[in-house]
Amino acid sequence: QVQVMESGGGSVQAGESLTLSCGISGKVFSANAAGWYRQPPGKQRELVAAISAGGRKTYADSVKGRFTISGDNAKNTVYLQMNSLKPDDTAVYYCTVGGFQGTIYYPNSRWGQGTQVTVSS
Repeated sequence: QVQVMESGGGSVQAGESLTLSCGISGKVFSANAAGWYRQPPGKQRELVAAISAGGRKTYADSVKGRFTISGDNAKNTVYLQMNSLKPDDTAVYYCTVGGFQGTIYYPNSRWGQGTQVTVSS
């Protein structure tokens, strides 16, 4: 079983940056990819970005050019660098491990507690 723990959220002003971290533990060898999701208030959870073990990355259109996903295999940690934050980025952000089927990322782990990101205008 793989466990994930998100951290790094906070409250910022529009235009500022945050970096989220996702620590992965347990059967890490079974993780072929990792992804970040977010759930804005009153809305459904959506995929923000994902990265494969081979370095393939995918992003939601709404964050392309502003967010960067990366991983540190030695630390079993996945990061989400978020720049030029907007109020619409306000959400609880969740990390998962999973895989890719073609170009589509699918989660394959339990959801963590998430980390709150609040962006004010």
